[in-house]
Amino acid sequence: MDRHQSDNDPTVDKLRQLVDHTNSDVDPTAVRVEAAALVARLKTLNRNANAATRTHKQATTDARQEMDQTHLGLQNLLYEKRHLEREIEKCRQFASIYQDVPLHPIEEFQELAPPEAWTHDVLNNPHQLMLNRLSFELAERQRLDLKRKELILHKEELLKQSRIKSTTVDSVKSQIDALMKTATEIQKRVDELVPPLPSSAASTPGPV
Repeated sequence: MDRHQSDNDPTVDKLRQLVDHTNSDVDPTAVRVEAAALVARLKTLNRNANAATRTHKQATTDARQEMDQTHLGLQNLLYEKRHLEREIEKCRQFASIYQDVPLHPIEEFQELAPPEAWTHDVLNNPHQLMLNRLSFELAERQRLDLKRKELILHKEELLKQSRIKSTTVDSVKSQIDALMKTATEIQKRVDELVPPLPSSAASTPGPV
């Protein structure tokens, strides 16, 4: 109980009157009884005051904890906000590879791509339009890559056939050379075995 409350409390006033020396004609027994009652009243008031103080302290502690939790939550939100802002800025500054991909002009895209890839709604949605153009570009490059691989395989097959034919030609040429050499040797042997006719015999006319 604070000083101001005790000064204004009637119980305290009565105790002061009991200890006032000017009241010497008062019955001591009655004074003791009344004093005991007043002391009991003061104890009750003191207990109530202590209980109220504890209640207010607890309420203050709870309010402070709630305020601290709210402040901590606010700090967490601010931290998360700054983190998200940094991530957004990173996304804005991120240079994706698609920005360096040479795309078909929009006119060629509309001519070559299927109609569902460039509907009215798609043309009015830049993000979806870019996705469709990239998908079309990927499909075209895969198609061209497949065609290129087919051409390479065809070229390799032609080269293989050319090598086979070249080998065959070389073989035939070798055989012809061998035949020519053999024929030349045979001709030499024939010339050796069959002497040439004399020039007079060759010029004499035969019998008529």
